[in-house]
Amino acid sequence: MNSAGISIRIGRRLPFRPPFARRLFHQYIIHPQRLLRSPTPPHFQRQRRRPWPPGSNAIHNVPTIRTLSFYRVLPNLAVKLVRIPAMFGGAVIGGLAYLQYQATQAGNYAADVLRRTGDWASGTAGGVFGGAKDILDQTRTGWARTKDELGIADWWRQQSQSGESASGAGGESGGPGGEPPKQSRAQAAAVAGTGAAFGYTTPEDDDRTGEEAARDDQMMVLTKKMIEIRSMLQMIGKSDTLLLPSIVVIGFQSSGKSSVLEAIVGHEFLPKGSNMITRRPIELTLVNTPNATAEYGEFPALGLGKITDFSHIRKTLTDLNLAVPASECVSDSPIQLSIYSPNVPDLSLIDLPGYILINSEGQPPELSQKIDDLCEKYIQPPNVILAISDAPSDLANSAALRACMRVDPRGERTIGVVTKMDLVEPSRGASILKNRDYPLRLGYVGVVSRVPQQPGGLFSRGSGNFTDSVTNNETAYFSSHSSEFGPGSELAVGIRTLRKKLMRVLEQTMASSLQSTSDAVQQELEEATYEYKVQYNDRPLSAESYLAESLDAFKHSLKEFAESFGRAKVRELLKSELDQRVLDLLAQRYWNKPVNDLTPPPPELDALSSLPRAGQDSVYWHRKLDASTSSLTKLGIGRLATTVVANALQSEVDRLIAQSTFASHPFAQQAITAASSGILNERFLSTSDQVENCIKPYKYEIDVNESEWANSRQEITSVLNSEIKACEAAVKKVENDFGGKRKLQDVMGYIDRIRKGEVVLEGNGIGGAGGFSAALLAKGREAIFLRDRASILRMRISALKSSQCSHSTAKYACPEIFLDVVANKLTSTAVLFLNVELLSEFYYSFPRELDRRLGRGLAKEDVERFAREDKKVRGHLDAIRRKELLEAVLEKMKTLNVLEESERREGHREAVGAGKGLGTGNNRKRSWTIV
Repeated sequence: MNSAGISIRIGRRLPFRPPFARRLFHQYIIHPQRLLRSPTPPHFQRQRRRPWPPGSNAIHNVPTIRTLSFYRVLPNLAVKLVRIPAMFGGAVIGGLAYLQYQATQAGNYAADVLRRTGDWASGTAGGVFGGAKDILDQTRTGWARTKDELGIADWWRQQSQSGESASGAGGESGGPGGEPPKQSRAQAAAVAGTGAAFGYTTPEDDDRTGEEAARDDQMMVLTKKMIEIRSMLQMIGKSDTLLLPSIVVIGFQSSGKSSVLEAIVGHEFLPKGSNMITRRPIELTLVNTPNATAEYGEFPALGLGKITDFSHIRKTLTDLNLAVPASECVSDSPIQLSIYSPNVPDLSLIDLPGYILINSEGQPPELSQKIDDLCEKYIQPPNVILAISDAPSDLANSAALRACMRVDPRGERTIGVVTKMDLVEPSRGASILKNRDYPLRLGYVGVVSRVPQQPGGLFSRGSGNFTDSVTNNETAYFSSHSSEFGPGSELAVGIRTLRKKLMRVLEQTMASSLQSTSDAVQQELEEATYEYKVQYNDRPLSAESYLAESLDAFKHSLKEFAESFGRAKVRELLKSELDQRVLDLLAQRYWNKPVNDLTPPPPELDALSSLPRAGQDSVYWHRKLDASTSSLTKLGIGRLATTVVANALQSEVDRLIAQSTFASHPFAQQAITAASSGILNERFLSTSDQVENCIKPYKYEIDVNESEWANSRQEITSVLNSEIKACEAAVKKVENDFGGKRKLQDVMGYIDRIRKGEVVLEGNGIGGAGGFSAALLAKGREAIFLRDRASILRMRISALKSSQCSHSTAKYACPEIFLDVVANKLTSTAVLFLNVELLSEFYYSFPRELDRRLGRGLAKEDVERFAREDKKVRGHLDAIRRKELLEAVLEKMKTLNVLEESERREGHREAVGAGKGLGTGNNRKRSWTIV
């Protein structure tokens, strides 16, 4: 506090800091009647006089502060910049370490690993940051040891040299200006398909010359067409003369048969299991589809369509094999399977159950003999035999080779396949393939045919085609033992070699069989043509035309029925039904005199004999007639009339079916019945409601004129006469059942005397009476009832014919006539609406519904199945189909003949050119011909 004002010190004094970094603390002085202000500190005043060192200015403060901040960031930036190469280096080191692990299994696959390391490292670099130096040292040590053990430098050098030479050759053989020669899309597709079929996965792998590639293309075309011919011959019949050869695969169980076939296809699709799974022959047809991308299988006999999931194919094969009863174990009924893929060759294979030495528990003792007989059946000429044996087993114990020696002693049709070559010493494997102990003309092929199952490894199969993996695995093994299996050894090894050999052998075998097959087809065609002419008079027939003819004939019959079943027929049916209801009402209220026991009948309150004297003042008979009329009109005429007509229509449709060609076709019968019942059910409720509404006036008042009375008088008299005849026929039947008329009359007489009181009955007569059994007494009571009913009817007919019943005023004395008039009125009214609501609609909709269900609504398979239900039609269709297939087969054989002629001419030109010194000197082998 001073005289000038009040001084307030805010804050506290801190240690001295440099001017550019020190905080400023202000002392505020409050002057009277002045604003609050702060005095300038002495040091700040000094800075104002000279704020910066000499030679500097105020702006120098900014770059000084920024420069200091940049200097502070430089270490962090350097660390980040160093991390980027460290991360990349760590990724590469990790890839090299992974390569060391994989190289122990396949040395030559390391080049492919190095090529893919860059892509793989980008996904795994995030986990390889620390320990870069230790991993690098470990990788170098392991890599050096791997090269020493596997000789990786030699094969890697060979791979590099081959790649360089291939690229160099490609550059030199280009078109003008260094451009590669152009190739059409069709040629490219053919070359790609051929390469895939033979096992060449990339253009670099295809080391064939242009001439060899062209010959392979020609061979694929010929093989494909011959396999098509073979499939068509299989559809014609089971004659051995009409079958082209196939490749039959035989061998012990667990010898590797399934692995070889799956390596050829590139998918696991064959059934496997601990017990015997393959119980039926599997006819496997491989079809190369070079322009397709999808791979799928089909079961032609089952009609399951295209199956792209090969695990589903395996499950289907397993189910079909396990369907063979345990008592049989094996069956000679084949399973037909076709596989379409751009990666398979055109082959026809038959996989048979494997040979066994000892029967397992639960297997019949004759199982081994059954398998031998089944294999013996399929390995007969002209089929090619693929004898599978595993390398660890002695060939002397090979059941496949022993079976081949029996049917093919010279080994001209047998190809030996030795599996599991990696499980024996290379020298032993090479000695097996050299044909010294068990020579075969077609030789042996050694395969590994399996991929090491390592999750996540480079050789993992995955879900796609694994033929490339199998080939690479085999190449890794055989190239590591080049002294035994190298080019100089002249040994055939690998799945790729086996595929090529199978295609060539099958093509040559099929070609050699074509001449005899062509002659057999020609003979079969002549027989089929003669049979078609003699039995069926050259009448063309198809499933569609047969169905159309049957449907037209049925519609014609339906039209004839519609013309006869009109209003008159409906009235007759409905009137007959109502007449029966009228008789029931009369019997219930007027004529009913049952004989229930042997006691005398009770006295009648108003006997029927007094009915002719009944008039308007007769209350008893008046109420009886009113009650009878009410019961008749409230009977539910609408539902009753509709039911009668609908049942009649359905019965007539069933009759038409039984008289038509549809009688032998359950499927068509069901469709027609469903069509008619559907229309009738749809119209039933509306029709019955319409009829019921129209007869409502008759429930309250009925007017009768004299003409109606006269007509009903004649009609009811005729109905009562028919009823009398029915009673007499029933009595006659009782007499026959009773044992004669005389005996029946004795029983009836005894019962009459009891009912009149002339004979006293002891007891109730349940156990018999008067020397008659209870059954005889029951028959006697029935005969008495029928006799009394006939007597009443005769009495009523006499009354109706009398003059008393000649006018409508006598309706109480003649109730039969009045009820018949009511029935006629109900019938006439109901028929009008039945004709409009039901009949017309049925006749209009039924033919169209038939067209929908049996015409355009049926699929082609359903039409074929319908036609073949009839035995005669099936024979006719089979004769036509057989003739057409034989003609198609001969046409395809002519196509093959054209191809052969072109190849022969080309070979002749090359031979001439070689003789003149203008050709290549490579003469083609003379191939087959068709006469």
